[in-house]
Amino acid sequence: MNRKTSWVLLAIGIAVLLAAPAAMAQQQYVFPQKGQSADQQKKDEYECHSWAVKQTGFDPTAAQAPAQPAAAQPAGAQPGSGAKGAARGAVAGAAIGSLDGEAGKGAGVGAAAGAVAARGQSKRQAQQQQAQAQQQASTQQSAKQQDYLRARGACLEGKGYSVK
Repeated sequence: MNRKTSWVLLAIGIAVLLAAPAAMAQQQYVFPQKGQSADQQKKDEYECHSWAVKQTGFDPTAAQAPAQPAAAQPAGAQPGSGAKGAARGAVAGAAIGSLDGEAGKGAGVGAAAGAVAARGQSKRQAQQQQAQAQQQASTQQSAKQQDYLRARGACLEGKGYSVK
C-alpha cells in the first residue's frame, strides 16, 4: 500500500468518525483478532461500512435531515377552523341572545368567541400531530442506525475482528 492510499484511507476513516450523527448513541469498538495491521483495519472498516450502507440503505456519514411528513401543514390553525367555530358560536349566541331580545348581538359575540376557540383548538391539534410525526421519525432513524451497526459488525466479524 503506498503512502497516498494510506492517507486516503485515513481521511476516509476520520470522515466516517466525524460525520456520524451526534444522535448515534451506540459506538462500536473493533479489535483485530488475527493480527491485522492498522492500515488493513482501516481498509476493512471502510469496506464494511460501504457494505452495511448497501445492505441497510442507511449511511450514518450522510447528513440526516429531520424527517418531515410529506404533506405537513404549519403548526398553526387548520384552514377554515375559525369560520366553522364562528358559525357554531353564532348559532349558540343567537339562541342565548334571543332570550332577552338581542339575537343579533348574541350571534355576533358568539361568532367571535367561537372563531377564537376553534382556532386555538385547531392549532393545538396541529402541534400534537407535528410532535407525533417527529417522534415517529426519530424512532425510525434509531432503528435504521441499529440495523446499520448490526450489518457493519457482522461484516467485521467475518473479516476476523471482535466487535463490541
